[in-house]
Amino acid sequence: MRLEIKDLHVHYGKIEAIKGISVVVNEGEIVTLIGANGAGKTTTLKTISGLRKVSSGSILFDGQDISKVAAHERVDLGISQAPEGRGIFPGMTVLENLEMGKFHRKGRKAEMDEDLDKIYALFPRLKERTSQAGGTLSGGEQQMLAIGRALMARPKVLLLDEPSMGLAPQMIANIFRIITEINKTGVTILLVEQNAQQALQRAHRAYILETGNVVKEAKASDLLNDPAVREAYLGTGAHS
Repeated sequence: MRLEIKDLHVHYGKIEAIKGISVVVNEGEIVTLIGANGAGKTTTLKTISGLRKVSSGSILFDGQDISKVAAHERVDLGISQAPEGRGIFPGMTVLENLEMGKFHRKGRKAEMDEDLDKIYALFPRLKERTSQAGGTLSGGEQQMLAIGRALMARPKVLLLDEPSMGLAPQMIANIFRIITEINKTGVTILLVEQNAQQALQRAHRAYILETGNVVKEAKASDLLNDPAVREAYLGTGAHS
């Protein structure tokens, strides 16, 4: 399933947050968007998932223009998001949070149980805390829960918004290892991440956003070794 953004413009009132960007995510890839706060990364993801309205341009998913498709219908098509800030339900248990991820699906219980087993295999800590309220989990565990909930929708494309935010270095490394594992199961990933070092090490390709514009696109490994990119995003002034 190929995701393609063509000349996308998005406004917040009179402010143009996205200024005609074009991004391609091919099936099986991890593609990352990097850039400073306010560059438009989160807005891009929200627009793909249907939470922000397209001003002009188009979003194509498997060749179909989904620019005007409702957000919940995009989940049905195979686009799922783990949002910035995790967005879990603090008063619900881990299991209940995960079950919310399959809310739209009409599959058999055996199929749902199989998916749950896969999530617990990826995140053994969640299995240990099945009956625990989501709000009592650590930041890293809540991030695992947010990703697990998104995976319960059986996405073809997974949108991840700042999965490392606020986490300890060891947990960050663990989250990125798991992201790679998820990708190896066949899930295409579009990743927004301020930790440019980790993102570029894991991604196949990357786009750099600045104030709503794509200013550079290349193989992630090339950007990782680009002196200008290293100075702006990976050096002492890096956004990580």
